[in-house]
Amino acid sequence: MAKTILRGCQMARIRYLAFLCNQADRIADFYVTHFGLTEMGRSKDGDISLTDGFANLTFLQMRPKLGEPRMEVGLHHIGIEVDDIEAVKDRYLKFNPNGVIVPEEGDLHHGTHRIYDPECNPVSLSMTGFGVKTIEERLPRMRHVAFNALYCEGIRNFYVEVLGFREVKTTSLWRKRGEPNRFLGDGHSNLAIHPFYTDNFGHEARYGVNHFGFLVPELDNLVAALKKVVPIAARPDRPYEDYRARDPEGNGIDISYTKGFEVDLDKWDLVA
Repeated sequence: MAKTILRGCQMARIRYLAFLCNQADRIADFYVTHFGLTEMGRSKDGDISLTDGFANLTFLQMRPKLGEPRMEVGLHHIGIEVDDIEAVKDRYLKFNPNGVIVPEEGDLHHGTHRIYDPECNPVSLSMTGFGVKTIEERLPRMRHVAFNALYCEGIRNFYVEVLGFREVKTTSLWRKRGEPNRFLGDGHSNLAIHPFYTDNFGHEARYGVNHFGFLVPELDNLVAALKKVVPIAARPDRPYEDYRARDPEGNGIDISYTKGFEVDLDKWDLVA
């Protein structure tokens, strides 16, 4: 496995997840009720930003004004907090000389700049934690995002070479099986990259951001409550999640209590 050393890249962490929603208020209320997220603010257009104490989960109300290249309801893109945006932009253009860099609003619901991975998935950048002013180590907390990609190695290379993520040991389990899946960590969260085209059991063919996951303080009460309002199923054969649930607009949520998430080399985020 090739190693890339990035000078002056001490911090690059997933701190933001954006959804495009038909009913942003309804979806935000679901996450407040069942995952204990707290509201940070709303826009005049109905966008809502919540936090788990570390990440900003923003629910963008669907409207033509959003002007996204892909206007599909559901999980849309992630955001990375970096310590030096100019250095990231330089590495990005070395990685992809034709790369596009777009300014964002820089408000509570957006980063300050946007770049694109090799498959044109947006990645928002911020140096200020996407509006999360005080970091709290609480549960539930978001610690996992998964992509479906056409070429897993290409997405892996982008996050390693441009943003300084590290490949974690879960990858070796897939390599031994001849699978292209890749797993990365930023020290706080796990980023999984799965192939879009596969016949693996349980695979869901949603391109781009496919699902995300929470580490939770217990299972029984949460699962019982979720069963009353959304689909949820056990996932005993997966490396991280105990259950996969769906929010009211169909977004996939991994729920982990017994397993935890591998967030860096030899580092797992566990309940206890």
